[in-house]
Amino acid sequence: MGKAKPQKPPQYELKRTIHAHNNAIAVVKFSPCGSWLASAGWDLQIKIWNPINGKLEKTLDGHTAGVSDVTWSFDSLYLVSGSDDKTLKTWKFSSGRCLKTLRGHDDIVVCCDFHPESYLVVSGSYDTTIKLWNAKSGVCQKTIYEHTDKLTAVNFSFCGSKLVSSSLDGSCKIWYLTPEREISGTCSHTLRDERNECVSFAKFSPNGKYVLKSTKDSTIKLWDYINEKQSKTYEGHLNDKYFIFANFSVTDQDGKWIVSGSEDHHVYIWDINSMEIVQVLKGHKGE
Repeated sequence: MGKAKPQKPPQYELKRTIHAHNNAIAVVKFSPCGSWLASAGWDLQIKIWNPINGKLEKTLDGHTAGVSDVTWSFDSLYLVSGSDDKTLKTWKFSSGRCLKTLRGHDDIVVCCDFHPESYLVVSGSYDTTIKLWNAKSGVCQKTIYEHTDKLTAVNFSFCGSKLVSSSLDGSCKIWYLTPEREISGTCSHTLRDERNECVSFAKFSPNGKYVLKSTKDSTIKLWDYINEKQSKTYEGHLNDKYFIFANFSVTDQDGKWIVSGSEDHHVYIWDINSMEIVQVLKGHKGE
């Protein structure tokens, strides 16, 4: 990442607490337009909120088991959810109506992502497979069998030319889309730590040059995936049981940070370059 000028540490404060789910929450995702917040979890529901005033706008019902992940289309008009009922569902935001139910996985669907052009959805499952779906028809276009254990994350790069997947088998795998916007099924790069720790989450950096990889030894690593080497390591949080999301916070105004949840109830923020913890957000009471 190179040297950079010291950044002014963030000073985030708790502004609002939203109560509505009656069981554990598994995922929260802002819409790309920034106007909406989707939350979902073990009460089987997906709820859409106005993040400014905390008002509940919609509740999406239809899954018969807990919801593990939610992803928005790039235009914020559609959502896809993945569930322990082994299905994915596509939803139209304006009406809250379920458009398609995607069936084909043999076990829990734990992760999903919309392609930036919104024509393709990718999902990962406890059945160890990655599936690529036509977002409009709901038809599975390809199944990839490269991982040997449960999937934990799938993520398209911002430009849409690459896909990263992570698994409890200890690996992250990088896949390239063809000019015809298809994935060949051939893995181009495999990222694996020396200790082969289970990977709980993976995501491309905004510029598509790096992969952020969380492992169940309470570390987050930034990988130069083309050269298959680690660039940075972030520590201080706790992650040895669950699939905990991590993310980039990169804006011209606020600086560049790594953000992650933790099993000690807190949210940790690191300086992306110095790897120092710059703020710990407290307020949650559960893991």
